[in-house]
Amino acid sequence: MASISMPLQLALSKEPAGGIAGWAAGLVETMGGPGAGLAIALENLFPPLPSEVILPLTGFAAGQGVLSLTSALLWTTLGSTLGALVLYWIGRLIGRERMHALWARLPLVKASDLERTEAWFARHGTKAVFFGRMVPIFRSLISVPAGLERMRMPVFVLLTTLGSLVWNAVLVLAGYWLGDQWDLVETYVGAVSKAVAVLVVAALVLYAVVRFRSRGRHAARSRSGNTQ
Repeated sequence: MASISMPLQLALSKEPAGGIAGWAAGLVETMGGPGAGLAIALENLFPPLPSEVILPLTGFAAGQGVLSLTSALLWTTLGSTLGALVLYWIGRLIGRERMHALWARLPLVKASDLERTEAWFARHGTKAVFFGRMVPIFRSLISVPAGLERMRMPVFVLLTTLGSLVWNAVLVLAGYWLGDQWDLVETYVGAVSKAVAVLVVAALVLYAVVRFRSRGRHAARSRSGNTQ
């Protein structure tokens, strides 16, 4: 991290050397706003890159004069939108027909499950895209079904930009105001991300258990009918 200025080096003293924070700080130090935008665009494509590290650190860098606060918000929101667009087009290129074909090969699921999900997205897709941009884990994933369902591009871009601006502004401003304690944001938002991940896993496990029991009862009824 020799190329990183002294204030950023001090801010990274609690982070693992050469970790994500050091990588993001290097981009911001070298490229300014575009570097922050690039980091957050990659965060959208690779969710293991945590926005709760990148965004507060960008806010801290803005507080140190490495870039302006306006530049930090503008470029990170642009990066979020561009990253989401890549995932949107992945979903759009997969298409509904391929998705239904892939779904039919998966165990424990029915075509009706996907159809209900599509019906739900048709009714609530705009709210899902907007608010989904503010929920850890789902902020990236929500772009794929939007592409699959071919949400109109202007609508998707507008909702994604607005939702991303809200999320980015909260985390960037938190880092800006907290100064060298910007890593507190990572602590609290990281806990929320883990809670969301646990809820998702629990929901999937519950779904699998219900499906197994449903299949077991169906098989038992079939055997009973055959013996009569």
